[in-house]
Amino acid sequence: MAGTFPSRSPYSTAPSLADIEAIAAASLETIPAELGRHAGNLVIQVEEFPDDETTLDMELESPFDLLGLYSGVALTRKSVGDVATGPDMVYLYRRPLLDYWCESGEDLAHLVRHVLIHEIGHHFGFSDDDMERLEEAAEAAAQAE
Repeated sequence: MAGTFPSRSPYSTAPSLADIEAIAAASLETIPAELGRHAGNLVIQVEEFPDDETTLDMELESPFDLLGLYSGVALTRKSVGDVATGPDMVYLYRRPLLDYWCESGEDLAHLVRHVLIHEIGHHFGFSDDDMERLEEAAEAAAQAE
């Protein structure tokens, strides 16, 4: 069934770029329709690590410090008069994701979905603080059930 994830890791070796792409695609299907229709033009790209330029621009101590990145103009800042310079993109970084997965013991599908949704949040114009508040509210609501 689309959009479902195994509860245990099915991997006997490190998941490949294609595996992470498949998890991201399944995760994308679980996004609420009202959000998904505005995220339809996003390009999801899985790469091993952030490139050197991104590492320098973000002043990362290590390329392992970044799990994902949104690149584009947030919907809240777009205008019909803007000239598109390329597609809005979400990058997922395989090696940092796998490193975090191994260190945390978190379910890989849950981790990939969390990072993907976080980066899509930037597409909608949410700041990191906005998303942290939304996550806390969602967690509190889930615990109240």
